[in-house]
Amino acid sequence: MSSDHPDDDALTWAGDAEPAAPPTRGTTPTDAATPRVAGGWKVVGKPGRVATPDADRRQGQMSSVALVAFGILAGIYLLYTIGWLIAAQRATNAPTDIVGAAMYTVGLWFAVLAPALWIGATFWLTRASGSLRARFLALVAGAIVLIPWPFIVGGN
Repeated sequence: MSSDHPDDDALTWAGDAEPAAPPTRGTTPTDAATPRVAGGWKVVGKPGRVATPDADRRQGQMSSVALVAFGILAGIYLLYTIGWLIAAQRATNAPTDIVGAAMYTVGLWFAVLAPALWIGATFWLTRASGSLRARFLALVAGAIVLIPWPFIVGGN
């Protein structure tokens, strides 16, 4: 690469090609509309696309109120998991036979995992939903169904 001035050599790397000439006014509209990118990269979307609030909402953009509501529900589910864990550790009335004891233990640990499984399944199953209403209603229904009654009542 040759340059007219020695200071220009500091701004280039060995093997760099000469910069392309800017497009002239005689180019076709298809040449101007097709962006040029480096090898290995792919252009996504159309040039000049302006994002609208509806498009952002469809792409998963949540409002601040929805984000706070989902955070509160996630905190409730975390508290439920802790409540079920404490209730499982306090349980002393397991059956005496081997099959009953095994099923009782598995049931207790599924009760501990139920809030995490519910919130995970809700987010997974409603990921393609256009509205957040279905996700919110499923999380509220789970918050009602999964209340750790043995912890609240204090019995075994």
